[in-house]
Amino acid sequence: MVIVGPTGCGKTDLSIRLARHFHAPIISTDSRQFYRGLAIGTAQPTAEELAHAEHHFIASHALTDEINCGRYEVMALERLEQLFTEHDTVIAVGGSGLYVKALCEGMDDLPEADEALRAELMQQLETEGLASLCAELERLDPVYYAEVDRQNPARVLRAVEVCRQTGKPYSSLRTGSRRERPFRIVKIGVDLPREELYGRIDRRVEVMMEAGLEAEARAVYPYRRLNSLQTVGYKELFAHFDGTISREEAVALIQRNSRRYAKRQLTWFRRDEAVHWFRPDEDEAIIQQVESCEN
Repeated sequence: MVIVGPTGCGKTDLSIRLARHFHAPIISTDSRQFYRGLAIGTAQPTAEELAHAEHHFIASHALTDEINCGRYEVMALERLEQLFTEHDTVIAVGGSGLYVKALCEGMDDLPEADEALRAELMQQLETEGLASLCAELERLDPVYYAEVDRQNPARVLRAVEVCRQTGKPYSSLRTGSRRERPFRIVKIGVDLPREELYGRIDRRVEVMMEAGLEAEARAVYPYRRLNSLQTVGYKELFAHFDGTISREEAVALIQRNSRRYAKRQLTWFRRDEAVHWFRPDEDEAIIQQVESCEN
């Protein structure tokens, strides 16, 4: 069972309730919840929530451990093979569209990151801004430039990286071929009315700040150039630490950028016709949907 949806919509709580119903373990498809030291900003399950269900890929890797979609695909399939020896159902939950795609369909065979080139591009991003990388991507691969989320530095940087490594457009290397999986997949989408969702997101950011997000961001500030920290919540606070914006402005930007991220997530997942959509409190209807797909 694959649970998807925008940030702040209640996926974690729902996944735990479903895990208890189906006696199923949970694996994360969130590209930032893998990392230790980011518990508040990535909304990792709390200790209490972790005690209610078996979780995998939560705070399992160091910040410096580079995890991309291709590596995640390998790790997730290996873990699923183990889990399916003891369980009939496993629940995957998270809002990172590419990681969900890697789990369900597989990723294209793209070159591994070149550490020196990655460092160079990260420096370019730091000194010249995202607009510089976008301009380079438009020149190297106008096809992918037209479709990529140009507010997502990780995706823009990776595309430029592949173009430079291979001398070919990134779009020409993306075959889009689907790989067969030795298990059935049921996709459950979770959403709320836009005003309700945005209200939850704004309040969630306030709760994160009350819980110590600023201190968490200060602790990882020395690693700010890592790909794992090119993330809403940390980037804005880093700018505050640099003295370019106030704390109040940083909080407002986190809220705004989180809302924008939620909108992009919904655009991504709504394109997938295999997703069955529900509110996060429609447990019985979701259970009926999953059971009907099993029969």
